[in-house]
Amino acid sequence: MRWFVAEADLSNPHLRIRVAPGGADPDGPGPWQTTLMRPTQIAAREGFDLVVNGDFFDGRGIKDAEGTNASYRAEIWGAVCGPAATDGRAWSTCTNERPCLVVHADRRVSIEMRDRPATDDWELVAGNTMLVSNGSLVAHTSKTRHPRTAAGLDAQARTLVILVADGRKPGVAVGMSYEELAQEMVRLGCWQAFNLDGGGSSVMAVRDPANHKFRVLNDPTDGHERAVANVLGLTSTTAVGVEPH
Repeated sequence: MRWFVAEADLSNPHLRIRVAPGGADPDGPGPWQTTLMRPTQIAAREGFDLVVNGDFFDGRGIKDAEGTNASYRAEIWGAVCGPAATDGRAWSTCTNERPCLVVHADRRVSIEMRDRPATDDWELVAGNTMLVSNGSLVAHTSKTRHPRTAAGLDAQARTLVILVADGRKPGVAVGMSYEELAQEMVRLGCWQAFNLDGGGSSVMAVRDPANHKFRVLNDPTDGHERAVANVLGLTSTTAVGVEPH
């Protein structure tokens, strides 16, 4: 197994957490919300220092595949599966509640179930399932290992933990099951944690302070970072620590 962990001190007044969509909304009031973009391109546009992939998403005319068979190209019309908000603007809702990382208008950060952003939700990104609840593992029947991206908070909501695990790479990394991922999030001090999009979408990239270029830390299954519908980004005037395991 191989994974990467970023820990962010939420008491740092210079830290900003944002959720950013890909490109422009291609059809206005229609069902598509954005155009797919690679996470590092979104991060460069938004001035992020660290970026990971966000919610599960649909792409117009796309069937899921990996490597050279993947068709997740930039500019394809996309829509996230869960609720989403950016800078206080709600731009996605859904019909069933999903676990979400929420940055409130007063800068508080929480993990809550949502089917749409609430009035004080400033930033919001959704996943598909809880991994850790009140410090305990959430039971899952699936034991399948995949590349994963997860986010969690400690009991005081003072530290944000983001983990990206490689997988589907024979001889390099097999991926993690939900249970294995949850166990690691608990080990890292999470009281609450949930699963974001994974598979070929899983990516963690950081900006090199020396040359301001982004470096992808993990090994995405397409052979390069996949164009996605939204991302979770962090910006800080202090260094963001990334620890390989």
